[in-house]
Amino acid sequence: MGVKIAEIGRQDTAADCFIHLEIREKGGLDIDLKSKVASMYSSSIKTLVQEMMSFFSIDNAYIHIEDSGTLPFVLSARIEGVIKKLFLEQSGNPDLAGPDKKPEFISPIINQNLFPVARDKIRRSRLYVPGDQSRFIINAGLYSPDAIILDLEDAVAPAEKYGTRFIVRNTLREVDFFGAERMVRINQLPMGLEDLEFIVGHGVHTILIPKCETADQVKEIEARIQELRTERKIGQEIYLMPIIESALGIVNAYQIAMASPNNIALTIGLEDYTADIGAERTKEGKESLLARQSIVTAARAAKVQPIDSVFSDIGDIEGLKRNVLESKSLGFEGMGCIHPNQIRVIHENFAPTQKEIDKAKRIVLALEEAQKKGLGVVALGTKMIDPPVVKRAEKILKLAIQSGIISDIL
Repeated sequence: MGVKIAEIGRQDTAADCFIHLEIREKGGLDIDLKSKVASMYSSSIKTLVQEMMSFFSIDNAYIHIEDSGTLPFVLSARIEGVIKKLFLEQSGNPDLAGPDKKPEFISPIINQNLFPVARDKIRRSRLYVPGDQSRFIINAGLYSPDAIILDLEDAVAPAEKYGTRFIVRNTLREVDFFGAERMVRINQLPMGLEDLEFIVGHGVHTILIPKCETADQVKEIEARIQELRTERKIGQEIYLMPIIESALGIVNAYQIAMASPNNIALTIGLEDYTADIGAERTKEGKESLLARQSIVTAARAAKVQPIDSVFSDIGDIEGLKRNVLESKSLGFEGMGCIHPNQIRVIHENFAPTQKEIDKAKRIVLALEEAQKKGLGVVALGTKMIDPPVVKRAEKILKLAIQSGIISDIL
């Protein structure tokens, strides 16, 4: 049989580790551990290694670990990843590497993450976190974003994507998101279909579909999700958020938004979009105004939430504020963010103003008064109030309650 070798992880990276695995014909289990926290955790790390090797029926192996203070959910992901990578690359039987082909070494989903989310929940902010950066992942929920996106796509180097899938899976199960919606941005098709194997059934709420250009792409993702939900007996629905990032995607935006009943939002990625149309992205955003309006129109027509792109200059807080106010004026309900410092500004400026709240209350009160009198026409002062105006007023008050500005509508 000979010696079979695989490696995974990164050296000298905070809260991560590098693992070299050799499976041998004999000699038992030899663990070579170099850890920056060896004095405190050497014994527990070796115990975990032994437990996992036994779980995967590996009796004879040399495993070298360079640990930079890896958290347990990452360490177990790395160990499982290197074992399955070995099967994938060197066993001649890649079927053994898939999570459904060999057992998964997973912990129960923590109680804090056992909650569903509503289709129409508030999504003012969604914080992107690279799926392989546990030092950012572990604290992301403390900043109170409405959603946390574990990114498997652009934020992860190609060589790290396979191993990152295990980290994201374990994160969904073991890391407290402090009530934030749990999202994952998968890779483009066809790789994104493989990503689904690692996230469906592990507590994900919403899957972001990057660089979406056609309704068929959404339908392909949806079909695979439903197959996995059936196979794994998953009752909870998994929502979808297509990301439009090209001229073709903008042209097809309405069809994309309507492609699945589980679409809950439509968003745009302006870095890729502006590159696709041959323009430079500016803070003023004139080059993307038509595209952003198209997203809002398509989303509203499909009755899903329109969500804006990220503001990429994390040091320009005033610029972010202007961007949020413009985004709100266009009809967006939220936007992405790439740094925790952006969350407060986004929340504050997507929230209704006191003037908007006061006007909305007057409209709702006028409606109630008209209904009490049996009137078919609603008036506020000398102005007639149409049903769409009432609907907008009710939505403003609902958002004000969700934002913690008021406690009830009246």
